[in-house]
Amino acid sequence: MLRFNALTELQKKKPIVVVEKGKRSQLFAAHVFNEEAMHQRMTLEVFESVMQAIRKGTKIDRKIADQVAIAMRDWAIEKGATHYTHWFQPLTGGTAEKHDAFFEPITRDKAMEHFSGNQLVQQESDASSFPNGGIRNTFEARGYTAWDPSSPPFVFGTVLCIPTIFIAYTGEALDNKTPLLKALSVIDKAATEVVQYFDKNVSKVTTTLGCEQEYFLIDKTLASTRPDLLITGRTLLGHTAAKGQQLEDHYLGAIPSRVLAYMRDLEQECLLLGIPVKTRHNEVAPNQFELAPIFGEANLAVDQNSLLMELMRKVAERHDFLILFHEKPFAGVNGSGKHNNWSLVTNTGVNLLSPGRTPLRNLQFLTFFLCTIKAVYTYESLLRASIASATNDYRLGANEAPPAIMSVFIGEQLTKVLQELEKASVEETTSKEKNVLNVLANIPDLLIDATDRNRTSPFAFTGNKFEFRAVGAKANCGKPMMVLSTIVAKQLMNFKKEVDILLKKNEIKKEEAILKILREYVKVSKPILFEGDGYSKAWEKEAQKRGLSNHKTTPEALKENISEKAIVLFQEMGVLSRVEIEARYEIALEEYVKTVQIEARVLGDIARNHVVPTAVRYQNILIENVRGLKEVFAEHYEEVALEQMDLIRHISEHIKEIHSKVSQMVEARKKVNLLSSFEEKARGYCYEVKPFFDQIRYHCDKLELMVDDELWTLTKYRELLSVN
Repeated sequence: MLRFNALTELQKKKPIVVVEKGKRSQLFAAHVFNEEAMHQRMTLEVFESVMQAIRKGTKIDRKIADQVAIAMRDWAIEKGATHYTHWFQPLTGGTAEKHDAFFEPITRDKAMEHFSGNQLVQQESDASSFPNGGIRNTFEARGYTAWDPSSPPFVFGTVLCIPTIFIAYTGEALDNKTPLLKALSVIDKAATEVVQYFDKNVSKVTTTLGCEQEYFLIDKTLASTRPDLLITGRTLLGHTAAKGQQLEDHYLGAIPSRVLAYMRDLEQECLLLGIPVKTRHNEVAPNQFELAPIFGEANLAVDQNSLLMELMRKVAERHDFLILFHEKPFAGVNGSGKHNNWSLVTNTGVNLLSPGRTPLRNLQFLTFFLCTIKAVYTYESLLRASIASATNDYRLGANEAPPAIMSVFIGEQLTKVLQELEKASVEETTSKEKNVLNVLANIPDLLIDATDRNRTSPFAFTGNKFEFRAVGAKANCGKPMMVLSTIVAKQLMNFKKEVDILLKKNEIKKEEAILKILREYVKVSKPILFEGDGYSKAWEKEAQKRGLSNHKTTPEALKENISEKAIVLFQEMGVLSRVEIEARYEIALEEYVKTVQIEARVLGDIARNHVVPTAVRYQNILIENVRGLKEVFAEHYEEVALEQMDLIRHISEHIKEIHSKVSQMVEARKKVNLLSSFEEKARGYCYEVKPFFDQIRYHCDKLELMVDDELWTLTKYRELLSVN
């Protein structure tokens, strides 16, 4: 049997020998066409032109682009590249690439390596073959990829990868990068204008991001016996193992030898590509691990996380693992997230979410701290929609991850700071004599380990950054970061308008005006602040009283994306147009429908073609046994065979229920497929098809416990969740 062959093979596997390629510091960014590489290969004029494009977003002249392309080509060929590609992030959640060779014939007998500025700056792609929400029809296929100079090219294998945006022929964004870049631009402008209340030397504010990537590693041979894992990325059935994570002995435990070899191999590959991986460890669930890089500029961090996931898959194959990024691949143990650590840093090196040593610096901190909280409160349902997906639905609120209710955790001591700020009068907070500014001056002391961890919070302040914990492990971080940056930018703009109005209308000092507005933000934003147990039913009731949304399913959550409030926001900020917003809504719904549809079809297939035949086979063995007992014990056989007969009846009942539920699910699916819109289909799959999943699983898992272990064809949880 395939399952037992896989288990036998597992015992023979040893860690792959990983040879260190040199000091990690010397490996770092060796395959990245970064500032150092450009400086070595470009004239000063060309180099400065590119740096202006990176730092200020200026356009690069096509003549300059030709010289950049030559330098980039020669560097890449030295690194072993034979092809180049525009590397982009369509709305599939992954990355896309088309490889073109540098090789180009000149005559019948001669050839050369060619790469021009035109090929660097812009290329054409088939926009209709990617998710586009109706923006491009099949007969209107043209789309463009365009070079993003702010994210450095890199050599991956033998391919020069050039990060690009992806837009339709008509100009609409068809990727995650384009709106993210726009959002980062508007928050730069808004934050810079606000920070100049405190420091006139600041001319730019950069959004920073660090993504903590959680994942599962499963032996590839074992995974090959599970069609559900291979096709959907999660187990659609399977009884929980006797020992899961209940002993709490996996988190930060000793890393298994095969996994450690994988991690060492992965880290070296990451460093070559400029991904600054720093931390590795066991997570809570068996076979679950985490990799965390050092934070960096948000656009680059999003690109690097997308590259990281692809790299993790390839290295996993080398070590005979299947890597799972699904948010909930196994029932009964924790799922996987991707905590997004977000902050703002000035070009003078100041973290705007980090308190300082002076009252004025702390007033700056409170300004950005409270503006972020106010933004989350104002647009909490939009932030929830940004992390909605069919796969993340299985994780959110599952007593292991943040709930579907958005709230902000700031810790007990910062809560006290805000309470004191709210109570203090303007005179008190601006009087040096009374020194009530100690409220601000003492913040650095208060923040020493003051933000206690609250794993139930979806959005937590952790000392010098906000941690958006509700993001799913599979997600492209570009979407939630685009939304977060946009709403904070909008709030900063509102804040500046309010302060400027006060300064014009009243003879009031700048600090007084700022404090007056911030004090109002403390009062208004109270409903979003929560320090308790986000898993509790009491919090659900309390959140409802506070007017917070609780969208437990993706179809509910996504609806916020096309609310007039959301459309006005994105249009006003210049991040997305109405057409783009509506298209993305359609794309998200279609992805949800297809994801659940695939799971339903796979579950039906496994239940009917794996579980039921195995159960029937075992049932037939029991029946033969009962017949044998009848021959031996004659009229007393019923008493002797009572347990076997009872087991036969139970197996029949479960088989009957499986057939019945699968048939009902298929009919429900057919009915939903006839609905006209993806919005209707998404709701249909969510509320009419998905409920059958748990019902079918229940009966399959019961049969797993009844059927002889030697007959069961599907690798069990206890076997999958073990790595030698």
